Amino acid sequence: MFGEMSVFFSRMIGTAAVILVVASFIGISDVVSDLRDSNKKWLYYIITGVLGGVLGMYGNISGFELDGAVISVRDIGPMFAGFIGGPIGGLIAGIIAGLHRFTMGGVTANACIVATVSIGLICGFVSIKWHKYIKKTALALILGALMEVFHLCVVLIMVKPFETAAGIVRAIAIPFITVNALGFALMIIIINYTEKQHNFALERSRLKSELEVANVIQHSLLPMIGDEYPGCKNVEVSGSMDAAKEVGGDFYDVFYVDPAHLAFVIGDVSGKGVPAALFMASSKIILQNCIRDIPSISDAVTAANNALCARNEAGMFVTLWVGILDFKSGELKFVSAGHNPPVLLRKDEPEFLKCKNGFVLGGMEGIKYRENTAEIQDGDILYLYTDGVTEAEDHEHNLFGDERLLGCLKGRSNSTSSDILANVKTEIDAFVKGNSQFDDITMLCFKWKKLSE
Repeated sequence: MFGEMSVFFSRMIGTAAVILVVASFIGISDVVSDLRDSNKKWLYYIITGVLGGVLGMYGNISGFELDGAVISVRDIGPMFAGFIGGPIGGLIAGIIAGLHRFTMGGVTANACIVATVSIGLICGFVSIKWHKYIKKTALALILGALMEVFHLCVVLIMVKPFETAAGIVRAIAIPFITVNALGFALMIIIINYTEKQHNFALERSRLKSELEVANVIQHSLLPMIGDEYPGCKNVEVSGSMDAAKEVGGDFYDVFYVDPAHLAFVIGDVSGKGVPAALFMASSKIILQNCIRDIPSISDAVTAANNALCARNEAGMFVTLWVGILDFKSGELKFVSAGHNPPVLLRKDEPEFLKCKNGFVLGGMEGIKYRENTAEIQDGDILYLYTDGVTEAEDHEHNLFGDERLLGCLKGRSNSTSSDILANVKTEIDAFVKGNSQFDDITMLCFKWKKLSE
């Protein structure tokens, strides 16, 4: 008896495993998922019914004969179709699998077609009313077991003589109920998993679309600048920003403070992604308003810092370099708040524009910032950047570094500001050799040309 039962188990489990693999591919099919989410529900029900019926037919073919009965995992197909396709899917699958079983003949042929069709319908109606409950593995196991008990009861009622029906049921009950119930429960697990993956893919697609829009919006916040800034023939300006993610926390800005002064700003917000981008937008707007409203650049940065601290529940901060150029005289007043020192290129020799660095913006209220002054000479180039430039890494985690940056600028006093940025980016790409970008890379460059009186 034990030996026969072991054979029953092994043969039925093998067939059930194949059905589960096929069902998993059906579950992840984009065609089936798209039909389920479309207006053509009727077509979805028909397709799931046919697929369930085919799985049931495979169960019939892979079954084995015992006293004129075909023992199989046929019922998993209609149960599967009923669960995902409702009563229509379950009915279609039950009819297909049941009729196929009927053509195979045997004493249980009539009972099996009645049981198989009924099981498809029952699972379909149960799915409509209690779908979210049957998605739980334990309840799916119980439902599967009840369906197979029902199947065996139909056999006991319809198969004559009763002694033959009882003998068949007695021999197969345990493996028949166990394997079919487990198969149905495992199928529910597969369906749940594929649904979650499908929903995850949809959500990821939605987020990607939103981030693409956010990227466009963020770049629209940056000034549109070419080599020659509008209304200022003696200042040549270029800027670029390459975010490490869809949106970044770096920014730059160029704007008139008044008809004789031009402000240059570059900043780097802590963190990455959407939170950094939102803080970046807030920082940019607040800083621009403060610089235009407050005559002293140091007082303007102090006011911007206090404003950012007052509404900084996220605890973010921004490093910043801001300078105001008198584009007639070449005088540059600037403040650095924890930012990388810019590079001044004069007569082909680059050097860092040193100054006393202040505290980052948004970190602490009441910070006073020191104003620095430099004289920009005819043909001088000032190159501003974020730490994504010097901290770019190759595959061995070597940093691009300050010395390589100075090397990119050496001997380039005759280059345009846009050529300067393009050359630095080319050198960075050659250095990292395809290594993924970890940080935003943002650059701003201007060249001052003294106009003749």
